[in-house]
Amino acid sequence: MVTPDKPIVVGIDGSEDAVRAANWAVAEADHRGAALLLVIVNDDPARASYAEDAVRKTAEKCRAMAPHLAVDVETASGRPVEELLRQSRKAQLVVLGGRGHGGFADALIGGVSAAVATHGSCPVVVVRRGVPTTVGPVLVGVDGSESSTNALRFAFEEARGAAAELLVMEVWHEGDLLAGPLPSDERDRVQREVEQSLADQVSSLQEEFPNVRSRQLAQRGHPVATLTDAGRNAQLLVVGHRGRGGFGGLFLGSVAAGVLHHAPCPVVVVRNGDDRAK
Repeated sequence: MVTPDKPIVVGIDGSEDAVRAANWAVAEADHRGAALLLVIVNDDPARASYAEDAVRKTAEKCRAMAPHLAVDVETASGRPVEELLRQSRKAQLVVLGGRGHGGFADALIGGVSAAVATHGSCPVVVVRRGVPTTVGPVLVGVDGSESSTNALRFAFEEARGAAAELLVMEVWHEGDLLAGPLPSDERDRVQREVEQSLADQVSSLQEEFPNVRSRQLAQRGHPVATLTDAGRNAQLLVVGHRGRGGFGGLFLGSVAAGVLHHAPCPVVVVRNGDDRAK
């Protein structure tokens, strides 16, 4: 949910990936009408000047990109994961680079980004290497669970803010049912059931977001591979943190981790309200 009173927090470590994440966050803050808070976590007092210089330089670049945005900086001490999780409790969104440069404060290496994305109190975006595109659809993976419903709402809001098409995908595969492949007539039956489930999930929110162009795709395949492949043409991939399992389930815990490591576009992980307390 867009909450302009809360900032978008960006984890900074001086790496190119962190700068790329900050650039993405500038555009996001612009259409959300939110302030930007750049946070660098330093666990080595001897590196204090480096940390302050890194966050200051990134802030200057952000202000040059959007002079009208409020951009604040904060240098914190402690462990990166713990501090960024604390920041997530007061943010509407946390944005991180896919990998840092190593070195002080453990940097924002992939493990830190993944840990924050799967335990944060607000949605967390991980911007991987490569230049994020501003064209293409917003892509969301769903499975009918509460977590994916929250992800679907987030994706509708993002598509509306970016004036983008929304592609809603539900992926299923026989491995959820049997050890072997299904007969063709059974595959057809399951496909029809998944298509109906997908239509039901989208219908109520489509009424709430009438100006968002959406299309639905129910597809048989491996969830991580299928969503990653679809993400090649997307500007953002949205997944929930926990799925319901079952034949149509995305097993979102493992899928979230998988797409965080493999998707070529920025990935946002949306957690349940109940999950955030854990």
